[in-house]
Amino acid sequence: MTESMPPRFEPRGLLASPHVQSILTSGPWRRRKVRRRAVGYLARSRQRVITASDGTRLLGFANRAGRDRREALVVLLHGWEGSVDSNYLLSTAATLDEAGFDTFRLNFRDHGDSHHLNEGLFHSCLLEEVLDAVATVAGEYDGPVFLTGFSLGGNFTLRIARHAPERGLALRRAIAISPVIRPHHVLDAMERGLPIYERYFVHKWRRSLRHKQSLYPERYNLQPWFRLGRIRMQTEWLVDHLTDFESLDHYLEGYSVAGDYLAGLETSTLIITAADDPIIPVDDVRALPRPAALDIEVLERGGHCGFLSNWRLESWIEYRVKNELCRLTAN
Repeated sequence: MTESMPPRFEPRGLLASPHVQSILTSGPWRRRKVRRRAVGYLARSRQRVITASDGTRLLGFANRAGRDRREALVVLLHGWEGSVDSNYLLSTAATLDEAGFDTFRLNFRDHGDSHHLNEGLFHSCLLEEVLDAVATVAGEYDGPVFLTGFSLGGNFTLRIARHAPERGLALRRAIAISPVIRPHHVLDAMERGLPIYERYFVHKWRRSLRHKQSLYPERYNLQPWFRLGRIRMQTEWLVDHLTDFESLDHYLEGYSVAGDYLAGLETSTLIITAADDPIIPVDDVRALPRPAALDIEVLERGGHCGFLSNWRLESWIEYRVKNELCRLTAN
């Protein structure tokens, strides 16, 4: 089974706008389309709770490909305040399923319907529990394993790829799409950019933490946090009150992959991002070291996790991922 490369991504007119790309990809119009397409896929999904070495429990969903199985597994990681059912993740999973790949969609702590599984709050430096979960799933699979992540999930993908060899985790290829590189610069970009992005994440974060507080009222009194209106202030409050980090700076640098973090990368890894991403500064990607294991593709257009080819809201990126993985599993 071989696949040709998808055509070049060249959106035109209004669809070339990074904001149109970024907003439409997660919007309700596309959600309806993705959910209709994924009905059969979701019906075959098997829920699983994976327990990490420290006792943290993470919720995931496994699918065995419906036909033409390639005997290869793709683990998929969503972005911050997304979930295994986010448009970009679910649509990519369905595309991979159709191509014969088994898939495992993993929720981070406190994402999707998983707030009840752990008393502690999610934060982006919680790498070990995600690494444990990916290693558990991969270790049980008899065949090549791939890892694909979007946005913050792309950041986790890069960190997992960096540490995979020391954990005995054999990943055939890791793909990070629109990954967070330097978190400080992401905060700066949201504060300086269109207000819609910060409002979007603030709204979703508030909903998530209201739910968490309702489940553990004896542990969390977040009323002062809810009075804050900006992501930087909200993040700093949580860091100061509910983590052991010395400061906001220490926390943000704790999950940065900038500088020489990827210099020793051994896992075969691909980064795909857009130069016009309104959230992830492209200069952060271009400044990364270039070890032999790392490939980087910077497209001129695409926004943040967008890459929509047309007004039917069909995604170029999921076919780019599919073809990359098909190439690596061709008979």
